[in-house]
Amino acid sequence: MTTLTLPTGTASHPVVPDARWTVERKKLLAREKELTRLHDQVATERRALPWRRITKDYVFDTSDGKRTLAELFGGRRQLLVQHFMFGPGWEQGCPSCSFMADHTDGMTIHLAHRDISFVAVSRAPLADILRFRERMGWKFDWVSSHGSDFNFDFDVSFTQEELASGEVEYNYRKGYFPAEEAPGISVFFKDDAGEVFHTYSTFGRGAEAMMGTYVLMDLTPMGRNERDTFYKMEWVRHHDRYEPEHRFEPAPEKAAMPAAACPHCEA
Repeated sequence: MTTLTLPTGTASHPVVPDARWTVERKKLLAREKELTRLHDQVATERRALPWRRITKDYVFDTSDGKRTLAELFGGRRQLLVQHFMFGPGWEQGCPSCSFMADHTDGMTIHLAHRDISFVAVSRAPLADILRFRERMGWKFDWVSSHGSDFNFDFDVSFTQEELASGEVEYNYRKGYFPAEEAPGISVFFKDDAGEVFHTYSTFGRGAEAMMGTYVLMDLTPMGRNERDTFYKMEWVRHHDRYEPEHRFEPAPEKAAMPAAACPHCEA
């Protein structure tokens, strides 16, 4: 057996004959199948969660005028909402939420054919949202909750008083959060009578459900190659802001968190 030094110069890796490699790969395959079965089991348990009825009349600013939450379903029974960090007065949306959104347009046609609509929701005024969406070249529906309680009720926006107290409600626990907006995904169902139910929300690392790039990165030898800091997604840029041939190399010092960044919180 030989060893191979990885490009970072910080690690070495064994190199083995084909037969030994196949043995080791089959061991890992057994673990991967365990994970797949666990994933399926958790998905079943997620679908079995009780629902809660939405009784508040949330109204959003959309490209087609004012719309209620029920009207965002677009004739379908299920609705996926990305809580996109883009607050009032921000120049642009959060880079990490934009990373999530980069995966969206290719999925919406497939979701629609499974009775699922998708919409991103932010507190920024609609004009700012549409300007940024045009810059990024996205087509998915994106609406403004500006002036409504929606973001606050779903624990993805916080008042200055809450932030100052150090005790905001996020990811089903109270604690410190470094920004006035937070990422997440929420799911809703509308029955034949038009009633809307909240079925599920996930926050922090749960938002990786929208990050297919991470799934592929996890298959590679160097993996995510992120530094062990609170804001692990410091390498992410808006897709029109990467330098040519950009490569992120972890630096020894801790980088400051961007003011409008999406903290990639631990689950």
